[in-house]
Amino acid sequence: MNEMNLFSDIRALVVSALEEMSASGELPEGLDFANVSVEPPRDAAHGDMATNAAMVLARAAKRKPRDIAEALAPRLARDERIASAEVAGPGFLNLRLAPSVWAGVIGAVLRAGADYGRSHMGAGRRINVEYVSANPTGPLHVGHTRGAVFGDALSSLLEFAGYEVTREYYINDGGAQVDVLARSAYERYREACGLVPEISEGLYPGDYLVPVGEALKEKYGESLLDRPESEWLEEVRSFATERMMEMIRADLAALGVKMDVFFSEKSLYGTGRIEQALEVLREKGLIYEGVLEPPRGKKPEDWEPRVQTLFRSTAFGDDVDRPVKKSDGSWTYFAPDIAYHYDKIERGFDALIDVLGADHGGYVKRMKAAVAALSEGRVPLDIKLTQLVRLFRDGEPFKMSKRAGNFVTLRDVVDQVGPDVTRFVMLTRKNDAPLDFDFARVLEQSRENPVFYVQYAHARVCSLLRKAEAAGISLTDEPQLRDEAEFAVARKLADWPRQVEIAARTHEPHRIAFYLYELASDFHALWNKGNENPALRFLQEGDPAASAAKIALPRAVAVVISAGLGILGVTPAEEMR
Repeated sequence: MNEMNLFSDIRALVVSALEEMSASGELPEGLDFANVSVEPPRDAAHGDMATNAAMVLARAAKRKPRDIAEALAPRLARDERIASAEVAGPGFLNLRLAPSVWAGVIGAVLRAGADYGRSHMGAGRRINVEYVSANPTGPLHVGHTRGAVFGDALSSLLEFAGYEVTREYYINDGGAQVDVLARSAYERYREACGLVPEISEGLYPGDYLVPVGEALKEKYGESLLDRPESEWLEEVRSFATERMMEMIRADLAALGVKMDVFFSEKSLYGTGRIEQALEVLREKGLIYEGVLEPPRGKKPEDWEPRVQTLFRSTAFGDDVDRPVKKSDGSWTYFAPDIAYHYDKIERGFDALIDVLGADHGGYVKRMKAAVAALSEGRVPLDIKLTQLVRLFRDGEPFKMSKRAGNFVTLRDVVDQVGPDVTRFVMLTRKNDAPLDFDFARVLEQSRENPVFYVQYAHARVCSLLRKAEAAGISLTDEPQLRDEAEFAVARKLADWPRQVEIAARTHEPHRIAFYLYELASDFHALWNKGNENPALRFLQEGDPAASAAKIALPRAVAVVISAGLGILGVTPAEEMR
């Protein structure tokens, strides 16, 4: 797996040279090389790679950075892969690689195929990624769409980097909102029985509950009409929740999202599981009876000091301790969340990721505190917040959906532009930045539209390969690289394994979308150069051997674009319509 990661190979060369310098007395022994990196230089004119080794070791080595760099450079230059090693500025070391190295990258991509860029970084460690987790009270809306795409792409990215991932959806079916759902569905049931529904303030008004009301009538006839709420509420709640989850599963399927686990919040109530999790914290001295200070700023008029059961989350960096049980003895919403995360820890995950909407920002510190306490710091929890999506059509705000009542549904978006475009566009911004989604712009066939630009690069290669096959050209893994534009594409391909590891380590799948756009850009630039300079064309008239060697580079581009789109959950285009 991952036959070649050029950046980690050259970093290994740098570390090996530094170890030699320590052994020979040029550097002190016992230096920590963990922060030594090899990356593309900020300015491509400076070389192919740069290392910060001299800069990060100078203080511990009690040497000037430039002196370390000047001693390191000739050691690196002895390696046949290094064409030159030049010291720059205060002590950066810029490396130029031999042309044969870049040809080797293309060969490595073609030999590894879809596995090029896969990493052993995760080493089979188990990660739980919880995402979407929308209340089961209606169809998914556009905000859920962003969380769904982000969580799904992050899961695929982590798998590509060697982790074992469980994709999980937490069904919030234990709170008051499912009682509201039941009452709303009951009004649609009354409507199905020929009565006028009373959709009062606070109930869900969307048309999506009409078929649920009809299904209730089909099952119960008119037998629920004369019964008091206390008799029908539980049955209708369970029936409506199940129907909503069927709708949500269908919405996710339309987006290409499949969950491994659906976990019911209700399963935590009345089963002792909440009590068990809190008992673990109580044994650690982290649960106590106390009175919270009034909220900072102005004290609400109805505020009164009340004794509550509190979790000592300030011991883990939270601002205040958090109530887990109200003064009336009922659980706060935080209590089942603690129990749910305790369940994840008990299932043996090595790390947890929660993908939540930006409105859950206040939840981050308390949940991290609970997981740190429950796992004794063994299991890290990363909470990723996804910001709002603003919808436009031709620059005008997009109007709401009648079916849903007052919001645009996931289906509205997917039906208009398709799952591939939806997914890619949702990943063109970092998760915590707001995203503008213009229905007209995302379907444009232009460089300004990253989805089209990346897909067009892949489709161009597919078209090229069809022409090569028709011309009887047999393919080779031995490329021919001569022009700077060809080397630029090869350098970008060499960066793919490094980008995968950075994106996986930071839990930032948008980096993959950015990388693909840059790769497509370099490839289109080379293609356009070939329009002006016949020597750069991939198909060389009357020279099958030269054509085969030229085509190796675009074939490698298609391999990497296909792998990257696979991580994002987007189908690569073989031709543009």
